[in-house]
Amino acid sequence: MLFEYGWVLVLLVALEGLLAADNALVLAIMVKHLPEKERKKALFYGLAGAFVFRFASLFIISFLVDVWQVQAIGALYLLFIAINHILRKTILKKKDVDHVEKEKKKAGFWGTVIKVELADIAFAIDSILAAVALAMTLPNTNLPQIGGMDGGKFLVIFAGGLIGLIIMRFAANLFVKLLNAKPGLEIAAFAIVGWVGVKLAVLTLGHPDIGVISYEFAHSKEWKLTFYTVLIGIAAAGWFLNKEEAEKREKTENAS
Repeated sequence: MLFEYGWVLVLLVALEGLLAADNALVLAIMVKHLPEKERKKALFYGLAGAFVFRFASLFIISFLVDVWQVQAIGALYLLFIAINHILRKTILKKKDVDHVEKEKKKAGFWGTVIKVELADIAFAIDSILAAVALAMTLPNTNLPQIGGMDGGKFLVIFAGGLIGLIIMRFAANLFVKLLNAKPGLEIAAFAIVGWVGVKLAVLTLGHPDIGVISYEFAHSKEWKLTFYTVLIGIAAAGWFLNKEEAEKREKTENAS
């Protein structure tokens, strides 16, 4: 049990780190047109909002986690944001970035703060849904329930989210540098979010009230092994996908 919980926590920290870096990058773009003092204030409000919205999302979802309709909506949402983000980062990249840049420059301080808080809500939902989907098949513990969820599962999700916020505040620059060096990791992170959406879809289809696939399969060791094998494969592909591009960039920098 300790190994399973530890493994999921490691995965959550890695995924939260990559998503937090991407989120921090988006927030930085949102506030960069403000004067320095106002920029720091807006980012502080953004960090405070991120904590409140993530905890609120986790507490609310903990009561609804076993409702198959919520699982189905969560699965569709995770698949949507994964596909949407990957398309935006590949096919629609330049057009989308130009549009975002033009829009952000129009906002004043409080307008920017409102946009930052709205972004925080979206980031919180993405993060908590992905974390809940990863933790749902963990075995129950003897800890008392928190909200509507087993205490152990709640704490591992909360710990992953908290570490993500710490990364967002203190280590985002390191992760942004990592994403710049290995651009494939950002696409891999959202591909993993999509794959987690598939896992949530399998749990939904295996729900006793649906029964499209068996409940036993949705919680089986074979499915868990398949899920984590594919997940590691996606992460490895993201790491090595842009190896040649990174090497070319490094040679260019050394030559200059």
